[in-house]
Amino acid sequence: MSSKMSNPAPSFKVTRQAPELIAPVAPTPHELKHLSDIDDLEGLRFQVPVIQFYRQSHLRRSNDPVGVIREAIGKALVHYYPFAGQLREVGSGRKLAVDCTGEGIMFIEADADVSVDEFGDVLQPPFPGLDELLFDVPRVWGHTRVSPLAFPGNKTDLRRIHHCGAAEPHHGRRDRHRQFPDGRRRDGARAARRVLAARVRPFFFGPDEVAALRNLVPPHLTRCSTFELLMAVLWCTRTVSLKLNPADEVSMMSVVNARYKFNPPLPKGYYGNAFAYPAALTSAGELSANPIGFAIQLVKKAKNEVTEEYMKSVADLMVLNNRPHFTVVQSYVVSDVTRAGFKTVDFGWGEAAYGGPANGGVGVIPGVISFYIPAKNKKGEKGITIPICLPVEAMVVFVKELDGLLETARLAGDTPKKKTTPLITSAF
Repeated sequence: MSSKMSNPAPSFKVTRQAPELIAPVAPTPHELKHLSDIDDLEGLRFQVPVIQFYRQSHLRRSNDPVGVIREAIGKALVHYYPFAGQLREVGSGRKLAVDCTGEGIMFIEADADVSVDEFGDVLQPPFPGLDELLFDVPRVWGHTRVSPLAFPGNKTDLRRIHHCGAAEPHHGRRDRHRQFPDGRRRDGARAARRVLAARVRPFFFGPDEVAALRNLVPPHLTRCSTFELLMAVLWCTRTVSLKLNPADEVSMMSVVNARYKFNPPLPKGYYGNAFAYPAALTSAGELSANPIGFAIQLVKKAKNEVTEEYMKSVADLMVLNNRPHFTVVQSYVVSDVTRAGFKTVDFGWGEAAYGGPANGGVGVIPGVISFYIPAKNKKGEKGITIPICLPVEAMVVFVKELDGLLETARLAGDTPKKKTTPLITSAF
């Protein structure tokens, strides 16, 4: 596991041009598309900054990389024309819809006097100078309309995608969902925003780290995925680092792709959201006192709950309860983007040196959501980088606990009782 960048953070200057709109190069339909009740979740009304790095050797194929991007956007918007419109609230219920106006998306050309190599041997978030690299796209809801997609065109090539996609409404039966407030926990911005005074550090899990952690998995769970294993490890370690009351209820939510859960399948080319984030629940004391299998079991059970009926009940819940925000107090959400294909986006310059989330704290409450990002270490080994956002004092504990866990896991590989070794020592 590594949580440090190999080179010091570079200092650089960014010169931006004025924002412009890039419209589709051909006529597109003018219509109003209401978002589905899944897309309309209150907890999805935030923007995710994505950054793409391309090495200069690949850029030599084009003397005008910004022109290439500008032209490609105009062509792509003919097919994906809702992105050339505006998100806006319609009616009295704050229902989101895409007004397909064909106006275009925001594009900003910029130059930065820095090379990719200056960001270090291992490219991983958080990247320095994000305030300079990323343009702060307005995110005001209500009468102000918001673009679904903004596309700053720096030499590092940035994309910012709004989480709400365009789709048709769909309703189903009502059900209970533990990720939304139900009175057992008091949600409040004051409690959740403790994480704001925080720092972000990336942690790399390569083949050695994952193999070691599997030494702690009980026999009946050995087929758990790497994603589930790391979810359990991070949930436990993060909970200990926050020094919660043992009786406090804690939850772990994973973004689960439900695209293949429907019968008949979703239409080909559907690019609205089709995911849920089911919650695993327990107490902080139980999570800390039990071996890793306890957390893995809870995580697997929550993920397996996502079915077509589950998705329909989520949609119903949004309508019936005025789209509640998912619980943020003592909650942790993870999203696996290792298969999202960011790195393989090719504008004619080959594969990106890095492609994916630009930082480790997104959403209304930084620190509640983490991304699993494909990466390589100095040795060239493929693995997963996970940026963790925690208060400074909690980060110190987190690093200590995680290092201790990995050492325990490696030792467990040489011990007959390796399958019953506790995950971590309780900090309560």
